[in-house]
Amino acid sequence: MGDRLRLSVGVIGNASSLLLYAAPILTFSRVIRKRSTEEFSCIPYIVALSNCLIYTWYGSPVVSYRWENFPVVSINGLGIMLELSFIFIYLLFAPTKAKIKAGVIATVVVVLCSTTAIISAYVFHDHHRRKVFVGTVGLVASVAMYAAPLVVVKQVIMTKSVEFMPFYLSFFSFLASVLWLAYGLLSHDLILASPNLVGLPLGILQLGLYFKYRETEPSKWDLEQSCWPEKSKQTQLATTEAISEKS
Repeated sequence: MGDRLRLSVGVIGNASSLLLYAAPILTFSRVIRKRSTEEFSCIPYIVALSNCLIYTWYGSPVVSYRWENFPVVSINGLGIMLELSFIFIYLLFAPTKAKIKAGVIATVVVVLCSTTAIISAYVFHDHHRRKVFVGTVGLVASVAMYAAPLVVVKQVIMTKSVEFMPFYLSFFSFLASVLWLAYGLLSHDLILASPNLVGLPLGILQLGLYFKYRETEPSKWDLEQSCWPEKSKQTQLATTEAISEKS
C-alpha cells in the first residue's frame, strides 16, 4: 500500500512538474511573436536547467539504487529538453548584452553540473554517499529554481504590475513543491523532501505577490473609460470645425 501511494504521488508530481517546466511555453510564444525578449529574464530557465540536470543524475542507477527513483529521472530528463529549448529561443531574440550574460551563466551551470557528476562517480564508491553529495548540490539548485522568479519582484513592486511575473510559473512551482515534498517523505528520502520545505513557502510568497499586484492593474474597461474624455474632446473639435466650414 505504501509503495503504491508513493508511486501515485510520484506520477502526480511528474504531471505537476511537467506543467511547471512547460509553463514558459506561453511566455516564449509571445517572445517569438514579438521577436523580442522584452523585460523577461533568462535566469529562471537556466536555474531550472541546473535543477533538471542534477536530479536526472540523482535518480540514475549510478547514484540511486537501481531505478528506485525512476519518476525523478523521467520528468527531469524531459525538463532538460524543455529548458534547453527555452534558453535557445531566448538567445535567438535577446539583445547582444543579454545573450552574452545568459550564455556565460548557462555555461557555468553546465560545467558545475558536469563536475558534480564526475566527482560523485569517481570519488564516492557507494550509493549512500553519492546520494548525499549529489542531493546536497540538488538542494541548492532546487532552492534557486523555486526562488528564481523572485528576480522580478523588485520590478513588480516598483511598477505595481505582474506583466513580467508569469502566474503559471509561480503556481506550478508551488504545486510541484507540495507533491515532491510528499513523495520524499513517503520514500523516507529527506534529500528529496528537504528542497521542497524551502520551495513551499517561496511558492506561497510568489502567489501572494501576484494576487496583491494583479488586483492593482487597471482592467481593459478602465483603460477604455480613461480614454473617453480625450475622445470626447476630439469629437467636439471635429463637430465645431464641420459647422464652421458649412457656415
